[in-house]
This record gives sequence, C-alpha cells and structure tokens, in this order.
Amino acid sequence: MQEQKESRVALMGIIIEDTESAARINGILHEYGSYIIGRMGIPYREKEMNIISIVLDAPQGVISALSGKLGMIPGVSCKCMYSKR
Repeated sequence: MQEQKESRVALMGIIIEDTESAARINGILHEYGSYIIGRMGIPYREKEMNIISIVLDAPQGVISALSGKLGMIPGVSCKCMYSKR
C-alpha cells in the first residue's frame, strides 16, 4: 500500500514586476492546477506590476517545488504562508 503524504493549506503571494513573465507563470500554475483551491490576480498598473494570491492544498514538497519554480523566474517574487494544521 502506498503511503499518502499529508497535505497542507498554504497561501502563496506572487509579485510580478516583469509582465513579460506572465505566460511562463501561467504555464507553471496550470501544471499545479489540481492543488489550487483559489486564485486572485490584481493588475497594479500605476506600478507596472501584477500581484497574484493563490490558495493551495498540497503536500509540503509540492508547495515548495511550485514556489521555487516561480521564484527562479526573473522579475518574480514568491512567498508562502502555511496553516498550522
């Protein structure tokens, strides 16, 4: 029997300062779509940036992998906050 990894609920904040990266970001988020509970994107035109908040329910390793992939994109910052249980 395969052991299931415990999932966690996390809130991921993504700030995109290079809007040319949007297609790459959306592609990565699509890969992890089965873990995404909700997503909200806010264009901040005055500062020429976009802000995305994502709520996930996924194993810790999946959340870390997603955050790492996004954080490696030039012009993108990504941070996570986790539920206590």
